[in-house]
Amino acid sequence: MAATLSPAAGVPTVGALLREWRQRRRLSQLDLANEAAVSARHLSFVETGRSKPSPELVMHLAEQLDVPLRDRNALLLAAGYAPRYAQTPIDAAEMAPVRDALDTILAGHHPFPAMVVDRHWDVVTANDAAYALLTQGIADELLAAPVNALRVSLHPEGLAPRIVNFEPWASHLVDRLRREADATADPVLGDLYDELCGFPGVSASPGDPDTVSRLFMPLVLRAPDGGELSFFSTVATFGTARDVTVEELSIESFFPADERTASALRSLWTS
Repeated sequence: MAATLSPAAGVPTVGALLREWRQRRRLSQLDLANEAAVSARHLSFVETGRSKPSPELVMHLAEQLDVPLRDRNALLLAAGYAPRYAQTPIDAAEMAPVRDALDTILAGHHPFPAMVVDRHWDVVTANDAAYALLTQGIADELLAAPVNALRVSLHPEGLAPRIVNFEPWASHLVDRLRREADATADPVLGDLYDELCGFPGVSASPGDPDTVSRLFMPLVLRAPDGGELSFFSTVATFGTARDVTVEELSIESFFPADERTASALRSLWTS
């Protein structure tokens, strides 16, 4: 039998939270009922509080709505059940296999930059190439922990003066952040979005809706020798994570977009 808890006064009901997630995913009650193979009437009763869902139904609906693990815990708590997903600090002993895996990935990407960020884009760790290339000339206050990768990238005392294609790159980043904030309803991401849009040259208008532009937006940096270094990036996550901390980690890897950049970085780290 599932453990039950008493919901705290003033906390949103599980029905209200499920309705918010359904609306965020732009699904009608009928859409979700069909996808989850449950009665639309029963789903309506759950959302309005006329029916108390079982923990299995809460988890099933959360799966259909692609709710992050952190928020699945919140749904369970709102329904009066115990959370099911641990949130283990990254420096805990039991996270050693995760840290080893991240170190292997970052080391294997050298001499090209790669970093690990959390759900708020704070840097968890990075390889030497990322630290050397992406922190050069950055104001000390921007490098005080926690270092936020997006703030460092777009701040006028950060990487911004070295970005050749600053306006399209900034538009790409804030559009990506906006979509993440919309998808998760995380207020910290919303505040970060507002902050970044206040930086010089950063526009709050939506980026290019073209799918190819979203997938491939190069980052072009001025090199110390006066030339240019061009990169494209990929993002990887732990798709089968069952820990909140692990699910919220992203690995941002930068690849050389041309042979000149690849040769320059290889030479830098072999000289």
